[in-house]
Amino acid sequence: MGLSAPPPPAPHLIRRITQLTRGPAAVRGVTRASVFLLESATHLTRSARKTPMSARGRARRLAWMAEQMGAVHGIDVVVRGPRPPEAAVLVANHLSYIDAIAVLAHAPALPIAKREVAEWPLLGELMRELGVLFVERGDAMSGARVLRSALRTLREGTSIFAFPEGTTTLGDRVLPFKRGVFGLARIAEAPVVPITLRYESAEPCWVGDEPFLPHYLRTSARSHTRVHLTFGDPMTPSAYARAEELAETARHQVAACLCEA
Repeated sequence: MGLSAPPPPAPHLIRRITQLTRGPAAVRGVTRASVFLLESATHLTRSARKTPMSARGRARRLAWMAEQMGAVHGIDVVVRGPRPPEAAVLVANHLSYIDAIAVLAHAPALPIAKREVAEWPLLGELMRELGVLFVERGDAMSGARVLRSALRTLREGTSIFAFPEGTTTLGDRVLPFKRGVFGLARIAEAPVVPITLRYESAEPCWVGDEPFLPHYLRTSARSHTRVHLTFGDPMTPSAYARAEELAETARHQVAACLCEA
C-alpha cells in the first residue's frame, strides 16, 4: 500500500492550533511525531512489499514504535509487576490514547483497536501495516473476524492486547469488562494478564466527546507525562468456569490495584 501525504491544514485550523499551543512546545512535538510517523510508514510499506513480517515481528516493531513515540512525547512510564509471558491476552483499563504507547513499549503485542483509528492520518496507515486488529463496534461479524485473527496470533506465539471496557474513563473507576477476549483466552488456553494504568493527574485522560486534536495538542505541549503501569500475575483461564467469571476477576484485580495507588 502506498502512503499519500495529508493535505495542508486550512487557515482556520492553523489559527486554532496556534491558540491551543500557547507557545512552540506543542508545535515542535507534533512536527517531530508527524515526521517520525511518515518516515516509519514509508519504510514499513517498502519493507512489507519485500518480506512480509510475522506476527511476532510486527509486535516487536510496534513495541519499538511505541518506545519512540513515548520519547517524542515525553511519556515517562513507571513499571511494576512481572513482565507478561509471550502469547498472553493482555487487558487494561482505558484512560487515553497514551495507554497503548505505555503498554506496548514494555510488552510487545498486537492490539485490538476500534475501526475509527484506522482512518487517522499517518497513524492509521502505519497501524494497518503493523497488523493492528481493527474492529467495528456493534458489528458482530467484525468482532468474530477479529477474534479469529487474534486466535491465530496467539497460536503463533504472539500476545494480544485489548481494552475490554470498550471506552475511556478518568481513572476513578473500572467499567465492566466485555467477555470477548476472555472467551478467546479460554479457547487458546492463553494466560490473561490484567494491567492497571494510572496517571498522576486527570489531564492526559481523553474522555467524553472532546475532539482529539485539542487534547493531543495540550498533551504535546507538556514537558512530560508520567504513567504508572502495573502488570498483574498471569491468570489461568481453565481455572474459571466461564469467560464472564474470568472477565470479572480480571476487572476486580485492576480495580483493586487502582484503589491501592
